[in-house]
Amino acid sequence: MTSQLQTAMEGLIEVFHSYSGKEGDKYKLSKLELKSLLQGELADFLAASKDPRVVDKIFADLDENKDGEVDFQEFVVLVAALTVACNEFFIGCHEKLTGTTQWLMGG
Repeated sequence: MTSQLQTAMEGLIEVFHSYSGKEGDKYKLSKLELKSLLQGELADFLAASKDPRVVDKIFADLDENKDGEVDFQEFVVLVAALTVACNEFFIGCHEKLTGTTQWLMGG
């Protein structure tokens, strides 16, 4: 039986590779491929931003080695940052509703 975490990891890998390699290196995302991935997989996050250059800014932040492409490791940084932000948001919402974070600790 596959665990939830293993399923999530496999999904992350599958999503990345379903968008990578349409242009250039098959193991990296071009800016256009990243934009397509963000629009296809994280449309709500893009819609929340009022900045028309959000994809350019995300790409510049992720492309740490400045090779003009985003590799899997660089992509995972984005997913991790968004996951942390979502977790903090949900903790804040839960605390406002209940005054406790007990549900996070299995309580």
